[in-house]
Amino acid sequence: MKKFVVLIAAAIVSVSAMAQVQFGGKVGVDMTNFWGPNVEHGMKPGYQVGLIMEYKVSPKFGIAPEVVFAAQGGKSKALAFDINNHGLELTSTDIKYNANYINVPVMFKYYATPEFSIDLGPQVGFNVYNKVKVKGDDETYDLKDGTKPVDFGMGLGATFNITDNAFVQARYTLGLTKVFKEEYVLGENKAKNGNVQIAFGMKF
Repeated sequence: MKKFVVLIAAAIVSVSAMAQVQFGGKVGVDMTNFWGPNVEHGMKPGYQVGLIMEYKVSPKFGIAPEVVFAAQGGKSKALAFDINNHGLELTSTDIKYNANYINVPVMFKYYATPEFSIDLGPQVGFNVYNKVKVKGDDETYDLKDGTKPVDFGMGLGATFNITDNAFVQARYTLGLTKVFKEEYVLGENKAKNGNVQIAFGMKF
């Protein structure tokens, strides 16, 4: 029994020694848009700031969950909202959609070299702010009730570790769920989020 306990303890110590856990934060810029059928989209600049954790299970593989606040949205001509009870009705005109999400990606990392990793993983986003601005209209309209509260996506990117603590990161996150509730959108609109991200971060 004692030998068994010693073996288990040795295995735990060995795994703990191999694995490396780091915490940190990152800031960056986003270029966001909508994509999908019947969506004439344009890119909109935004930003992101968040916390990260990386669990390196071996020299080649790691897992990196994050919690990121991101300013997203997009520009479009083809979105058509029926918001009679919310003070806005429009069809085809230039609009800018501003949204804030709290995104929680979980990235699986493959280290091609000790400094460079390819990152792939799912993301869930929680919608906390939604406004729409119509070209030629001085008023900004609240669209939170017309937007789905949860957004699912898939991220693909890369991370380059400048030092043991500093890194730069590039990623594209493709939204997989429709942004707007069907009862608020006129016609066939299946707009989904797209997000190009460039970030700088520190790990400790």
